[in-house]
Amino acid sequence: MPSPYRAIFAAPGTRSFSLAGFIGRMPLSMMGIGIVTMISQVTGRYGLAGALSAALAMSAAVLGPQISRLVDRHGQRRVLRPATLFSLAAATGLLLCVKLGAPDWTFFVFTAGVGTVPSLGAMTRARWADIYQGEAQRLHTAYSWESIVDEVCFIFGPILSIGLSTTWFPEAGPLLAGVFLAIGVFWLTSQRATEPVPHPRAADSGGSALRSPGLQVLALAFVATGAIFGSVDVVTVAFAEEQGNKSAASLVLAVYALGSGLAGAVFGLVRVKGRPSVRWLVGVCAMAVSMIPLLLAGNLPLLAVALFVAGLSIAPTMVTTMALVEAHVPRTKLTEGMTWTGTGLAIGVALGSAAAGWVVDASGAEAAYVVPVVSGALAVAVALLGHRRLRTPAPTREGQLEQVDDAAAAVGEHRDGEPHVA
Repeated sequence: MPSPYRAIFAAPGTRSFSLAGFIGRMPLSMMGIGIVTMISQVTGRYGLAGALSAALAMSAAVLGPQISRLVDRHGQRRVLRPATLFSLAAATGLLLCVKLGAPDWTFFVFTAGVGTVPSLGAMTRARWADIYQGEAQRLHTAYSWESIVDEVCFIFGPILSIGLSTTWFPEAGPLLAGVFLAIGVFWLTSQRATEPVPHPRAADSGGSALRSPGLQVLALAFVATGAIFGSVDVVTVAFAEEQGNKSAASLVLAVYALGSGLAGAVFGLVRVKGRPSVRWLVGVCAMAVSMIPLLLAGNLPLLAVALFVAGLSIAPTMVTTMALVEAHVPRTKLTEGMTWTGTGLAIGVALGSAAAGWVVDASGAEAAYVVPVVSGALAVAVALLGHRRLRTPAPTREGQLEQVDDAAAAVGEHRDGEPHVA
């Protein structure tokens, strides 16, 4: 492991909570695709499968920030365990309904309940932020590490979920996702030493973290970004089927995640300079531009190359986003703030998947790559219009002002010469 990554794991407990967070995050990439695979195999109805996947995404988008807000008030252990048990109970109900051939409406009821699954990525990032508060470079490396973990989950999660459901029994994918969730959450919450201290009164004051103008820009931009990801997934599967090799879609999408993971690994080794808001704007623009070559890819090998290149801009943009969330949201609402970006992604994935499916049916898969191109353009428009909000001072809960970019880039110097982050 390169020395910057080794350095962040020098703090006691970091290895354990990072591994627990990795295991608990696997369901993020397994549950949705597992439900689609399960329903399509049992019923043969892809429309129902897609609708349930969208219902899960929207449920998580609505409930996720509320759960994280409770975490900021009462702590991870007190909130995550009951939320996880509720999600697991709902998942069990869904599997039983599918097995017993229950009416369709029961599928939607239990799928909505599964949406109480907590955002483990936000929980582990909040722990890193608590440990390395004020240490810009180490926090940058820690966020880069978390981005790598995200991509590893998205590379292997769908392969596991689809593989088990198609070779073992239809419910196997969601079942394994539930096992990962239970292990990850209960292991993470057993580690009290690295758990951020809850702030009951402070978290209740000032309303939701989404009142921050900077967070509003980031969350809205992530809706468009999520639409990129959701549409790319759907169109790539359809494109591979048109090319006569549908099974290759998972490998092509794994290459997309691989590009992001490698970029994140390298980005974590770089000593960042300049304004985070500028880096974020450049990243969003790069993601948008990288979608254009997908329109020209006429076969799967060229598509894989184009997606690998497109993936290179994802992780650095995500890492910078987390740094901006930390700068614009009071520390007492940090977990909620980080979850709102995930909410934006989830909404965008649902919208992008639906739009891409409609265009595929109407005009074919190759033409449907216009959906991620348009989504990228919308992300750039939001970023350009809201960029000033990310540069201007953000009020803290005490009503004071902090210079976000200057604090994150160059205002203070530590004794080791690293830039200070508020």
